[in-house]
Amino acid sequence: MRTLCSSTLIGEFFVIGFAGLVAMKDDGLAMSTVWWVCGSAMVVSVLLCGMVTRPGGVQLGWALQIGLILSGFVVPTMFFLGAVFAGLWWASVHYGRRIDDIKARWAEAQAAGASAGPDAA
Repeated sequence: MRTLCSSTLIGEFFVIGFAGLVAMKDDGLAMSTVWWVCGSAMVVSVLLCGMVTRPGGVQLGWALQIGLILSGFVVPTMFFLGAVFAGLWWASVHYGRRIDDIKARWAEAQAAGASAGPDAA
């Protein structure tokens, strides 16, 4: 799960940065505010890469997805990109957990086969 979720979060890191560049063009927004918000979100996305397997990591990831969607009120394209990344986040969590379960079952089967020895067949 960690690999899939981290890949999604790193993709979001870049999208947030590019959204900041677009938001800078809005005369109604202070450049310092734009970079404070975008910079914070970028740092959170990188930190979440290491926290995704810890308790609350997935929930914090969902909070980032909601923030990404809500950023569409400033940069309208982010409504679409936020929804895309929310779907990717769901897929990363869902399929990542399935892959982890399959790996665990495979490791158990290998351990059971190794402990039985060659005469088990």
